[in-house]
Amino acid sequence: MKHIDRREFISGLALAGAGIATTSLPALGLEKQKLTRIGIIGLDTSQVTMIISHINNIPGPGYDVVQPIWDSSFEGFRVTAAYPYGSKKIESSIKQIPTYVEKMKENGVELVDSIQALLSRVDAVMLMTFDGHPRVEQAIEVIKAGKPLFINKPFAASLKDVIKIMDTAKKYNCPIFSSSPTRYLNGAQAARNGSIGDIMGADSYSGCPLEPTHPDFYWYGIHGIEILFTMMGKDCHTVQRRHTQNTDHVVGIWDNDRIGTYRGIRKGKVTHSGVAYGLNEILPAGSFNDVGHRPLVIDMLKFFKTGISPVEIEETLAIHVFMEAADESKRQGGIPISMKAVLATAKS
Repeated sequence: MKHIDRREFISGLALAGAGIATTSLPALGLEKQKLTRIGIIGLDTSQVTMIISHINNIPGPGYDVVQPIWDSSFEGFRVTAAYPYGSKKIESSIKQIPTYVEKMKENGVELVDSIQALLSRVDAVMLMTFDGHPRVEQAIEVIKAGKPLFINKPFAASLKDVIKIMDTAKKYNCPIFSSSPTRYLNGAQAARNGSIGDIMGADSYSGCPLEPTHPDFYWYGIHGIEILFTMMGKDCHTVQRRHTQNTDHVVGIWDNDRIGTYRGIRKGKVTHSGVAYGLNEILPAGSFNDVGHRPLVIDMLKFFKTGISPVEIEETLAIHVFMEAADESKRQGGIPISMKAVLATAKS
């Protein structure tokens, strides 16, 4: 790919964000394509720069991309506008907003003062707000506008809100997609796709810091739990949890009496991975350092183009029921909790 003058590139983004045709993007292969303009809600997490670095091909410190690695997967897409907010209660999130506002400005992304203003400028939306509480209102605003919506973690701050967002998307026939980038670990994907035969069981682990305003695993543990569901599938029936100050250990029973476990780590070495136990082979889930955000971003862009989520909404829902059931097990002293009962309670 030939070098693009930075001023030319930023100018092109600004024009595209305003809906004006531009000739500043031919070097990226966009000269004969309609540009799909992507908007961001929430600039209070480092993931916004990790993701935009792939879509807008911005290499350098603080981004996921170290070298320019644009290819045809990103053709016809640009992040062009962002609404910065955002948590109003979680100080660690609020403090990050100015940093990522500046990052957006540096790269020609237009900053707007409302979600409605954002929706008038873009074709698809990434909901990145780090605090799950405002997400239900933010998501519904996007859904009612009919814009394809990617929902970053946490999906929301309660199972009831998760269900409300999903039900609203169904009502308005609006496509939504949510996934952690950890779903795309090489071994986890290989196991899911049958490389080791039928999955007899799996273990996963990840960092699991707690945030008092959110259910325990919604805040961060979800990244390891997504790995578990990637390998095991959606059909978990009961959940049992053991909790200490430094560690959580959750055991799920899946269909055919298969056992899957998650270990949430709050002290010691922290990483995201696991292992799948197949009929023919035992396979490590792999390292997040080997994949980063790139596979997730590629699937997200395909979703924006087709309106078809690469992850069934039923599986995303099951992940959140699992986490709520784990909290209920903790509240009841570690007894097994029925996923079906937890879902029924949340829907009541």
